[in-house]
Amino acid sequence: MASPSPASAHPSAPESGTGLGSTGVEGLTGLTAAEVAEREAAGLVNVQSRDTSRSLGQILRVHVFTLFNLAIALCAVVVILMGRWLDLLFSLAAVANVVIGVVQEYSAKRKLDRIALLHQDDVVVIRDGARVPLPMAQIVRDDVVVLRRGDQVPVDGEVLVSDGLDMDEALLTGENDPVPKTPGDAVLSGSAVVAGAGLVRATAVGSASHAARLSAEARRYSAIHSELRGALEKVARWLTIALVPIIAVIVHGQMTAVGGWSLALSQPREAALEPALIASVAAVTSMIPQGLALMTTIAFAVSALKLAQQEVLIQEQPAVEVLARVDTVCLDKTGTLTEGGVRFDRLTAPASADASPDAHDDGAPAEVGDGARTVLAWFGADPDVNPTAAALREPFTAVPPVDPAAQVAFSSARRWSAVAFGPEAGAAAGTWLLGAPEALVDEWHLGPEAAEAVRAQVHADADAGRRVLLLARTDEPLIGDALPAGGVPVAVVTFRENVRPDAAETLDYFHAQGVRTVVISGDSPRTVAAVAREVGLEVAGQAYDGRTLPDDPGELAAVMTEHDVFGRVSPDQKKAMVQALQSRGHVVAMTGDGVNDALALKTADLGIAMGNAAPATKAVSRMVLLDGRFDRLPRVLGEGRQVIANMERLAHIYLTKTTYALLFGVVFSLFAWQFPLLPRQASTVDFIMIGAPTFFLALLPNPRRYVPGFLGRALRFAIPSGAVILLSMVALQTYVRLTAGDVDLARQQAAFMITLTLLGLWVLSVMSRPLSARVVVLILAMYAVLAAVVLVPASRWYHRMEVPPTDVLVAALVVAALGCGLIEVIHQVHRRHVARVLAAAGA
Repeated sequence: MASPSPASAHPSAPESGTGLGSTGVEGLTGLTAAEVAEREAAGLVNVQSRDTSRSLGQILRVHVFTLFNLAIALCAVVVILMGRWLDLLFSLAAVANVVIGVVQEYSAKRKLDRIALLHQDDVVVIRDGARVPLPMAQIVRDDVVVLRRGDQVPVDGEVLVSDGLDMDEALLTGENDPVPKTPGDAVLSGSAVVAGAGLVRATAVGSASHAARLSAEARRYSAIHSELRGALEKVARWLTIALVPIIAVIVHGQMTAVGGWSLALSQPREAALEPALIASVAAVTSMIPQGLALMTTIAFAVSALKLAQQEVLIQEQPAVEVLARVDTVCLDKTGTLTEGGVRFDRLTAPASADASPDAHDDGAPAEVGDGARTVLAWFGADPDVNPTAAALREPFTAVPPVDPAAQVAFSSARRWSAVAFGPEAGAAAGTWLLGAPEALVDEWHLGPEAAEAVRAQVHADADAGRRVLLLARTDEPLIGDALPAGGVPVAVVTFRENVRPDAAETLDYFHAQGVRTVVISGDSPRTVAAVAREVGLEVAGQAYDGRTLPDDPGELAAVMTEHDVFGRVSPDQKKAMVQALQSRGHVVAMTGDGVNDALALKTADLGIAMGNAAPATKAVSRMVLLDGRFDRLPRVLGEGRQVIANMERLAHIYLTKTTYALLFGVVFSLFAWQFPLLPRQASTVDFIMIGAPTFFLALLPNPRRYVPGFLGRALRFAIPSGAVILLSMVALQTYVRLTAGDVDLARQQAAFMITLTLLGLWVLSVMSRPLSARVVVLILAMYAVLAAVVLVPASRWYHRMEVPPTDVLVAALVVAALGCGLIEVIHQVHRRHVARVLAAAGA
């Protein structure tokens, strides 16, 4: 189909300031019904896509169909077919992992689906010469959209008519100053009208618009990088490679061990098949560290609940861990270091030609007359005033007793507003102008020396981080929106951003912890530098101007290394700056509150949104400070350190178990020895030496600073310790086969269960040091549980075992004691190695 013709919707634009009239501009009729139908048929409609990266079916496939889950499922099927329902405990951790993973990602998907940069209010367009209110989704390309103050732009477009049209593009750019728009200028969806009115022709709608593209990128799901989960995935990959041949070896060995391959008539193959398959299940399920993944999830969940009580919302659980690894925090100025908006700072008389810029630095009230104060009260009381002038309401309350004779609303194109009062206003009589100093001083003929003195005063205030307005007076009347002549500066009005009272203390904490802070803002470099200095950062001169940032990633990374404070940074540059830091190996957190921060927050290793942030920004962040208190972050950092330090401790234990279980299965099967434990017995051993105690250990306080490479450190302990446990079990098996061959299998299994549990509890004890009273009680309780498992008749019935004879029991205890001694030696060597690593890292 041919592209629809926009001819009727794009006439020559009338001059600015002609007014919009009932339909906009005489002769501007907009699209006809036929042209609208043509565009609707071509799909050129302002319908926003709601797609995300994965459907629910894809999420289920990712979490359910893994090799580990397949192995666990096959083992569960074998146990069910054998009718051994009590041996299914091993599957609970796998089920819990799947449920938690699916629920968490689906919850994230639903949050991302709800992102909407554009309000869904009706929009007024011109069609067939008449104004027609329409739902936003029914706008088509080339529609003429009517914009008034307070409207949000629903489409990308080109300005046809501007009647003092000022746009707030902070949602998209991060810059707070209104942007004047004239005919021919482009406007972007997501910006808002703060003053004036205008007509805009839609040039991009639906998924082609700027807001839709930004929404689509923000909605795209990306899994958070977690070193803990990354380490588990690495272990999973290693085991995945080895699992198939290992299972083959184990099944063959166990079938051989119990005679399952024999055709002897004296023992039916069905009778041998069940114990062989059950032994294979026990061997395979023992080597999969599914409990470590579950404990990681539990630790994350508990930390998230604790932080929720501190008004910190964790949207993805690994975010707690990531903050513990962060070494660089990128801060958006507005909404993070500052609270947003401005507050009145002071009122001073303008500098004279023979005075220094700081001559009136004390802001003495006597220097500014009552008339000026009354007029400032009028400007602040205007309900349609911009946020800067609105800050005058609190300090100035005595408004003139009469209505103004004339007034001119503020326009960012003029950069000033005006009001005129008659003689009955007393001291407030005359024409008063309030606006940007450069817009007023440059227009008046004050004389070079006087003008320079005022400009020097204004520059000094700006360098100190103040926003400056100039109040001037003239006896000339207001004629239209022309600047009257003869104006004389009366007062310099300064404003400050509301710097968060907790910002400086929080930044000091990060610096003490070795975390670098980088301020990135869309505001002017001078303003950003002043705020940075106010919160304790060292800034020489102005901030680095983002408009001069290099496009080359390598060059950008070099600039990021040398500078800490940046101004005039665009949203795309924020994202590129985060990527540049990551390219140098940094783990980056990004804070922000505007939609202009959304892409950078999503790209960062950890995105942190303030509580008053835009909905899209909250949706893509991993963490939200609900009450907007920046000083919550140290508590989050402490929680993250606790999680990652405790999980490193638990990884030593779980990987030791994985090591010995893998070696068990292979070695015992190669020797055609039956696996010495039933699945239910192996599950109980896991519960005593790992499941119950590690649940408590994962939640203990642990302030140790993060040091990369925990998986390598854990394996340095786990592999030799697992080998010692294997040797202990081989020694006990050898003793039983050589000296106690007539002992039945139930008693042998009890002996192996005792030895393995004692060795596991010693691993637990060495990894729990230094031992607190609570940990000692916990470990002693586990020894008591082991005794109860062996001695209580009901337990022996459930575990299908009997108390071993005296000689086998003694052998089991002696082997366990020797194995514990070797594990102690390994621990001492490992402890010294870890101490050297931590000392080198400053932890």
